[in-house]
Parts: sequence; C-alpha cells; structure tokens
Amino acid sequence: MRKMISRRYFLDTAIGAGLAARAAAQDRTVLEQVVPNNLQPAVSIAHGDERRRIVCESLTAIDDQIRPVLKRKKYVVIKPNMVSTENQLAATHAGALHGILDYLEPRFKGPVIIAEASAGDTLNGFENFKYQQVVNEHRGRKVSLLDLNRDGRYQTIPLIDYDWHVTPVRLAAHLLDPDAYVICAAVMKTHNVTVATMSVKNMTLGAPLRSVPKQGPNWNDKRKYHNGVRGTHYNMFLTAQKMKPFWGATVIDGFEGMEGNGPASGTPVASRIAIASTDYIAADRVGVECMGINPDWLGYLQYCSQCGIGQYDLAKISVRGAKIAGVMKKYRLHRDIERELLWMGPMEDLPPKLGMGPRQPDIPVEA
Repeated sequence: MRKMISRRYFLDTAIGAGLAARAAAQDRTVLEQVVPNNLQPAVSIAHGDERRRIVCESLTAIDDQIRPVLKRKKYVVIKPNMVSTENQLAATHAGALHGILDYLEPRFKGPVIIAEASAGDTLNGFENFKYQQVVNEHRGRKVSLLDLNRDGRYQTIPLIDYDWHVTPVRLAAHLLDPDAYVICAAVMKTHNVTVATMSVKNMTLGAPLRSVPKQGPNWNDKRKYHNGVRGTHYNMFLTAQKMKPFWGATVIDGFEGMEGNGPASGTPVASRIAIASTDYIAADRVGVECMGINPDWLGYLQYCSQCGIGQYDLAKISVRGAKIAGVMKKYRLHRDIERELLWMGPMEDLPPKLGMGPRQPDIPVEA
C-alpha cells in the first residue's frame, strides 16, 4: 500500500507539474487569451449536511442572476448526469433534483422537464435513481421525465474524428431551445480523460444522442468525442460553443463527490458542498479549486475561456457563501492522470517541418 500511495502522489505532483511546465514552455500560444473577458460572474458555494437543502441554497444565493432570464422562458429543462444508469455515486442524485425544484417552486409556474440522453438506457436510470418519485412528490407542478434518445429530435454540429476529419454529431434539440431555461445538474467527479467532470462535461457529453437500446441499428454519437487525449478536449469546446447561448444556471452537486477512477468507478468524497452559477465555466473553475486540482490541467475549460464562453480567471469570479479554502478537499486523481496530461504537450503526429521542406515542382492544374 505504501508504494501505491507514493506513486499516486508522484503522479499528482512531480509528473503533472513537469508536463504542465514543459507544455507552457513549448507552446505558449495554446493558452493565449484571444477574446478579452472582463465579466465578473457570481458563483455560490453552499455547505451543509443535507444535499437537498444546500442545492436549493446555492441557487437562491444567485437568484438575482437567474430570475431576470427565467421569467422570460416558457419551460425549464433540468439536465442530470447519468454516465452510469446503475451506480448512484456516478449519477445525479434525486436529492439534488428535489433541491432544484424547491428553488423553482415559488419562482416558476411553467412546465419542468427532467431530460437526459444516457449512454445506456435512460429509462433504467430514471427507475434506478428514483426520479419518478421526484416527479410524484412535486405532483402539483408540471414536472415530467424525458429520455432525449427516445425523443429523437436533434441539431447537428461538426466535430473532428481521431484522424482530424470532420464528423457530424446529433445534439438533443431540447437543450438548444431558446424557449427553455436549461439547468445543469452536475456531479463533482474526477475523469479518465479530462481530469475532472462537472457542468461543461455534463452538458457537452450529455447532449449527443444515441440509438434506443435494442431498437433498430446501434449507433452512439457520444463515442465520436473520444478520439484521443487532445481531440476530446477540442470537441467538447466546439460543443460548448454551440450550446452556450442556451445555458441557464448550473448546480454542481459535491455533497458526495467521486475521486480516483471517475467518472463511473471512483470512490466517494464527503465534500458536502453545492456550487451554482449562471456561468458554467466559472462554476467549474470554483469546483476545480474545491477539488484541489490544478486548473491548468483541464484543456476544454481553458479553450472555453480563451474564446470567451465563460470566465476561468478566479480573480474575476465573485464567490458567494462558503470560502473555497474552508471547503477544499484534495481529490485523488484517475490512475491514468499522467497520460491525460499529454494534451498539454506538442503535437507530434505530423512531420515537424511539414510545408517547410524543399520546394517541389509546380503541378499543373486542369482548368
């Protein structure tokens, strides 16, 4: 056991720091801030011993940011995280949904849809995680469940595949509807490719559709995102760029987070917090800090920041409620963290002097 612990700390510190320093030295333009971003979003942190209560409190703390937009919308979509339809630790807890609905109760009287497009069978997840009981408890409201895969409506965007060829993916239409106020119900977890997963990861990998299990041809557009350690970050950025105009608020449920081999096979951490914001990038930055993770290591969030999708500069984020230092717990990272951080290094798949070699004879082109 002593050897395993020392290796984890080694990967977490020495190797990670070395890769980060080497990447910064070799390719500083990767992290260049292209779009000036002087926004100062509010991010709330609620801390306590009851999941439902702190989720509601985190949203109430930013009510001034939510209500002006919420009142203009026709319905609300709550997007849970259901990377697993079996493991509760890996998925949005019913208590978090209750907390969101408690916040909405006095503020919004329209329909509320709890909608997910799981990589498995979404309906199994609804049943296993007791989402129907959530709907039943709020029977006086217009709350319903929706499997976005079975709904089937979508918009397409182009991504890149492993060979950097264009490949289209189908994103759930309900998450791109200007009439909907979209609330992300994320879970605080480590990840096997992107270091950590919270708001942006939940939305960008939850929106792509797949075929309904055991009904017709089998396809899964989520698989198109997993195309190498660098391409995955870039595809998530492209998807966030498409989805950002439709994002309302996000809640990161860190009441019981996941460390180690997330996002589906890790172990629990009793962080006992909930984080909320209308800026998904800012919320994730605060979440990363609360997990004790180097924020430079999350490529997709850095890309989003570079292009103005949200605020990733902690100095420009107004934190309400609990202090980060008071709730921070250092999460143990995935066992593949060393390989995950290779996205930060130079691209070595092409000849380094491509396009700069000896001049070749001109090839005539037919008219």
